[in-house]
Amino acid sequence: MGDKVRALHYLNQFFAGIGGEEKANIPVQVIEGVTGPGRALQQKLGEAGTIVATVVGGDNYVNEERDDALTAIKQAIQTYNPDVIIAGPAFNAGRYGLACGEVCRLAAEHDIPSVTAMYHENPGVLEHVKVAYIVPTSESATDMMDALDSLASLALRMGRGENLGPAEAEGYMHRGIRRDGLRDQTASVRAVDMLTARLNDDPFITELPIEMPETVEPAPPVTDLQGATVALVTTGGLVPKGNPDRLVRGGASEFFRYSIEGLTTLSSDDWESVHRGFYTNIVNQNPDYILPLNVMREMEEAGEFRDLYPWFFSTSGVGTAVAESKRMGEEMAQEMKEAGVRACVLVAT
Repeated sequence: MGDKVRALHYLNQFFAGIGGEEKANIPVQVIEGVTGPGRALQQKLGEAGTIVATVVGGDNYVNEERDDALTAIKQAIQTYNPDVIIAGPAFNAGRYGLACGEVCRLAAEHDIPSVTAMYHENPGVLEHVKVAYIVPTSESATDMMDALDSLASLALRMGRGENLGPAEAEGYMHRGIRRDGLRDQTASVRAVDMLTARLNDDPFITELPIEMPETVEPAPPVTDLQGATVALVTTGGLVPKGNPDRLVRGGASEFFRYSIEGLTTLSSDDWESVHRGFYTNIVNQNPDYILPLNVMREMEEAGEFRDLYPWFFSTSGVGTAVAESKRMGEEMAQEMKEAGVRACVLVAT
């Protein structure tokens, strides 16, 4: 390894300046040197490091054509043989975060250190935090320069082969890895100190952080189901055959609505699941498995509820950020409320 750290940078099509969603399907390509936020990142690296090349991948392409995309990225890693790989920052862009995590996983397979940056609710964190060093960011690129500062600092140290300390000291997200080490005080003294601080409303940092899931109050029961319009929602990635709207297989940030007016069942000739989080063969043979239209029509005919809403909502639930889930749920609920829907059946995977 030379004195100057050689870095390979990964960006998606948007931050590389190629385009937005209309360019999300571009294959992986390599740009010599820097582009997009890589220019500022190079300034942060200064004379200590240089970005030798930038690997760019369309968000859809990397997630939907995963094998081909990873083969191309692997080729770039082998070609440039960098001292460190920097991915992103991805902030709260789900598909981008998943791609950055995959890049870091490939780096580990080649024994090359890597670092990325993203918002804590990005699905890339959930899937890759144990194999990648991830710097926390805000939801959007408004703190780009702060993120690049952190990326550059860690990248230089990792590229030189330095060992990093614990997450709270170095500024990356906890990876769920515990290592032996010595503390200045025994556990009993530290525990009493934390308890005393808590009782006095003084700040302290726990040694065993526990993130509790948000509690969601259930909706009140529908008192008159026979007079209710019922809607169907699925997170199983159910789409018309051929996926004309290009619903992503995971890490979704959008949903689609499709008409079921006049249909009594879903045919495998017309519908399929593009979800990447479960074995979809059974759904693609029988789409009613993930959206029970046939059973709902029978219940409708029997008068168990008034009628079925003529549209259903679909997205891919795997790896979806909590913030995106809330937003999509609110948008679905708003339409249903305006249409007089009293209840919905949510089919998850």
